[in-house]
Amino acid sequence: MNVNWNYIKLGFLLATVVGLYSFADYRSHQKKVHGITITFVGEPNVYLTEEAVNDLLIQKYGLLTNRHKETLTLHNLEQTILSNAMVKNAQVYLTVEGKLIAKIAQRKPLGRVQSDSPFYVDAMGTRMPLSPYHSARVPLITGHITEKTLQDVYTLLNHINTDDFLRKNIIGIHIEKEEKYQLNLRLEDFVVYVGSINRLNDKFKNFKAFYAKAVKDHSLRNYASVHLAFNNQVVCTKL
Repeated sequence: MNVNWNYIKLGFLLATVVGLYSFADYRSHQKKVHGITITFVGEPNVYLTEEAVNDLLIQKYGLLTNRHKETLTLHNLEQTILSNAMVKNAQVYLTVEGKLIAKIAQRKPLGRVQSDSPFYVDAMGTRMPLSPYHSARVPLITGHITEKTLQDVYTLLNHINTDDFLRKNIIGIHIEKEEKYQLNLRLEDFVVYVGSINRLNDKFKNFKAFYAKAVKDHSLRNYASVHLAFNNQVVCTKL
């Protein structure tokens, strides 16, 4: 009987590869977590600390170091981190060396609402609690706070944050009532009346043109209020 040694060699090779893979997989699962690295991406200000994230995980799972890798469910760790109200997104993974890595994207506050229970309006237009670790330098929102006016304020904040001049100069938004919004400036004493959130591009374009001319004329200190609600014009009242 002829023996096909090529088939035997191929079978032996496959068995060896499977055996090595199984052994490597077994060794990998037997490895323990020997360190945890927590990094924050995106928003430079820290509204949540590494220590707070560690405490959150310890409360839920106990100490993670020296645990076998196979006992950890990375998806569950991510969900635990996401349960913190400051977190927008979280990615957790293990390196080949056995280090647990957690990359966390924080929510970004756009404005701070002053009320009996203060909170932020974040970049998604939703409520975000204040942080015990950092206070955001964002416009202060005061006045008639309702869900409708907060939606309008979110629209205003988006316009402010996409314009370098407005972002640097506007420190507050006061809500008189629905569709009556006024802006407070960092360096000027006059109040800017926006009216409704309609035609914001035109209103802010007109305001920046007025401001640039008033700076050139050294006349900013002469005004008590600036009104942008009128079509294609800026109406000012003097002191």
